[in-house]
Amino acid sequence: MSIAVTKDWENFLESLAPEATQTYTRVKRATEVLAVEPEPQVGPTPKEVIWTKNKAKLYRYTSNEPSTHKVPLLLVYALINKPYILDLKKGSSLIEYLVNRGFDVYLLDWGTPSYEDKNMKLDNYILDYIPRAVNKVLRTSEAKEVSVLGYCMGGTMTSIFASLHPELPVRNLIFMTSPFDFSDSGLFDHFLDERYFNLDQLVETMGIIPPEMIDFGNKMLKPIANFCGPYVNLVNNSDNEKFVNNWKLMQKWLSDGIPFPGEAYRQWIRDFYQQNKLIKGELVIRGKKVDLKNIKANVLNIAAERDHIAMPHQVEALMDNISSQDKEYVVLPTGHVSVTIGSRAVKHTYPKIGDWLAEHSN
Repeated sequence: MSIAVTKDWENFLESLAPEATQTYTRVKRATEVLAVEPEPQVGPTPKEVIWTKNKAKLYRYTSNEPSTHKVPLLLVYALINKPYILDLKKGSSLIEYLVNRGFDVYLLDWGTPSYEDKNMKLDNYILDYIPRAVNKVLRTSEAKEVSVLGYCMGGTMTSIFASLHPELPVRNLIFMTSPFDFSDSGLFDHFLDERYFNLDQLVETMGIIPPEMIDFGNKMLKPIANFCGPYVNLVNNSDNEKFVNNWKLMQKWLSDGIPFPGEAYRQWIRDFYQQNKLIKGELVIRGKKVDLKNIKANVLNIAAERDHIAMPHQVEALMDNISSQDKEYVVLPTGHVSVTIGSRAVKHTYPKIGDWLAEHSN
C-alpha cells in the first residue's frame, strides 16, 4: 500500500511544473544523505602514535619520501572538537600538504576527556603536555629546533607555553585564527557576561562541559546561518555529489565535539573572556606570570577576515606584545574553519604556511 501511495505521489509531482519535480528529487536525495548514508572516512594521511599521556596522543605523519626541511613541525589543536579538521580528506588537508612539501609533521591530539578529567586545568595542558610533546618531537626527529603551529584555542595555549618556556628551542611559531585580546569578543561578551552567566555554578554542577553546550554557544553567534543554513544548502545542492561529500565531511566534524574539562573551562571563560588577563599581562599559570614579551621566535600570525569566533582584531593584538624581530601578520579571505579546509584554504592558507615555513626551516 505504501509503495502504491509513493508511486501515485511521484506521478502527481511529475504532472506539475518541472521545478516541483526537481525540488522533490532534491529533498528526497537530502533525506537519503541524512538518514541512510554512512558517515565519511576522515584523517587519510598515514600516521603513527609515538607518545601518549592520559587521553592525549602524539602522532607522527609518515611518508615514503624523506623530509627535506631540518626543522620538524608540531601542530597543537584546541580543547574542543577533534583535530582531524586539519586532515579531513585528500586534497583538502593541511597536514597532507605539509607532508608532501617535505616537512616532518606531528600532531598533539588531546583525546576525549571523561568525567574523571574534570579537574584538569589549562596549567596541566600547557605545562605538562606541550613541553613533553616538544621534547619527544626533538628526540624523534633528531632535530635541534622545532616549529609549533597552534590553531584556534590551541594557538592561544601555544603562546602561553612559549612565554613560559623561553629556554626550549622553538624556532618558529604559527598562530592560525587564535584569539589573544578578549576585550571585544562580539556576542561572546554578552553570552559570557559574569553578571548573568554563573560560571562557577555551571562548572560545579556539571563537572565537565558537554560538547553540545559548546557547539550551541558557537552556533548562536549566527543562529540562522548555523542552525538552518546547512540543511537549506544541502537540499539546494543535493544533486551535486561533490557538494554532498564535502557537506557530509563538515557536518561529521561539527557534530563530533568533545567534552571540556570543567576546571580548564572555568579558566578559559573567566581569565580570558571575562577578565582578559593574557593581553593585560595578568595571567598566572601554576604560579608563573605569563609575559608574551618572552616570545622571541619567528612568528606568522594568521587571521581570517570572515572569522566571528576569533575576529581579526583579537588575533592582531599579539603583534605588539611579543619581542620577535621576524614577525608577520596576515589576514586571509576565509572564515574560522575555512581557513584550513576547502578551496580558499588550498589557494591561500596552505601555500602561505608552506612557503613561510620553508623559508624559516632551513
